Amino acid sequence: MQRDLVEERRWFSEAEFQQALAIGQTMPGPLAAQTAMWLGYLHAGARGALAIAVPFVVPPFLIVTAVAVFYAEYQGLDWVHAVFLGVGPAVLAIIAIAAYKLAWSTNKTDPVLWAIAAILCGVTAIAGAEIVWLFLAAGAFGAIYYGGGLPKVRSAGAASVSPLGLLAAVKGLAWTGSGASLGSLSWFFFKAGAFTFGSGLAIVPFLHAGLVEQHGWLTEQQFIDAVAMGLISPGPVVIMATFAGYLVFGIVGAVAATIFVFLPALLLVIIPGPLIRRHEKHPRLQGFIKGATAAAAGAIAGAAIVIAGDVIDSSWSVVIGVVGLGLLLQRKMKVPEPALVAAAALVGLVAFS
Repeated sequence: MQRDLVEERRWFSEAEFQQALAIGQTMPGPLAAQTAMWLGYLHAGARGALAIAVPFVVPPFLIVTAVAVFYAEYQGLDWVHAVFLGVGPAVLAIIAIAAYKLAWSTNKTDPVLWAIAAILCGVTAIAGAEIVWLFLAAGAFGAIYYGGGLPKVRSAGAASVSPLGLLAAVKGLAWTGSGASLGSLSWFFFKAGAFTFGSGLAIVPFLHAGLVEQHGWLTEQQFIDAVAMGLISPGPVVIMATFAGYLVFGIVGAVAATIFVFLPALLLVIIPGPLIRRHEKHPRLQGFIKGATAAAAGAIAGAAIVIAGDVIDSSWSVVIGVVGLGLLLQRKMKVPEPALVAAAALVGLVAFS
C-alpha cells in the first residue's frame, strides 16, 4: 500500500499514510484491513471506508472458501493429512516469529512492557487459552502508567473509543446448525475482531481459545490448517476466519465469520473517526495501546507454546520447525511466509506419506 498508493500513484501523502498506519495499530482489528479502510475514510468518509472494505475482503473470501470446500471433502485422505502435518510446524515457527517481532517493535527496551508480555505469555501457556480481560487490564494499566498517572477528572481518552459499547449492541441470531449456533459463531468472531490489536497473527490466541478449547468446534489440526490457509492465501491473515467458519457451519458459517470478524474494524473507523482525528495523539490513548499490544505479543507467544504441544510430535516436525525458525530469523535473504508454508507442505507429503 505504501509503495503503490504513496510512492507510485501519489493518491495519498506520506503523512496521510502514516496516520492510517497509526490508526490501524491503535484500534482493535486486523492491521492491514483497518489501514486500508482508514485511507478510504480519508478519501470519502464512511462511503469510502465501505468501498475499500468490500473489494479488500471478497476475493480472499472466495479463494479460501473454495479451498475449505476441498479440505472438508478430502481431509481424511492420507496425502492431504501428510501435507498438513508438514505445514503445522512451519505455521508454529511463523507464529513464534510474529510474537518476537511484535514484542520487539512495541516493547523495545521498556521493562514494564516486557513484564506485561511475559505475564500474558505465561498465563496463556498455563491456561491453554487467551483471557481477553487481561488485554483490557493491560491496556488500562498502560493508559494510567504512560498517560500521566491516575486522572484527577474524568478523561475522554481511551475509554471514548472502547469496543465494549459496540460489543454490547450486537445480538446473536436464532438460527442453528450442525454442532453450533450461528448466533454464537457470529458473536464469537465479532469479539475476535474487536479484541485483536496488531498484525493478523495477533488473532490466533483468541481463535484458538474459542474454536478449540472453549467450544470444541475445531480439532487442533483443523485449527492449524486454518491458520495455514490464512498465511498462504491472498489477502489478510485474518481471512483464516472464513476457513474456520466453513468447517463449523458450511457456506453460511464462512459468510458470517468473514463479515463479523471484519465488522469491528469497519465500525471502529466509521463511528469514532472524527473523534480519533482530534485526539489520536492523546497520551492515555497511546498508553492504552502500548499496554494492549504488549499483552498481545505475550499471548501470541503463549499460544505458540500451547500449539507446539500438539504439532511437534515427531523428529520430522522438529526439523521443519527448527529450519523454519532459522529461515525466518536470518537476514541475508527474506523468505516469504507463503513460500515457507508451501515448502513445508512438500516436505510433509514426502516425510509423512
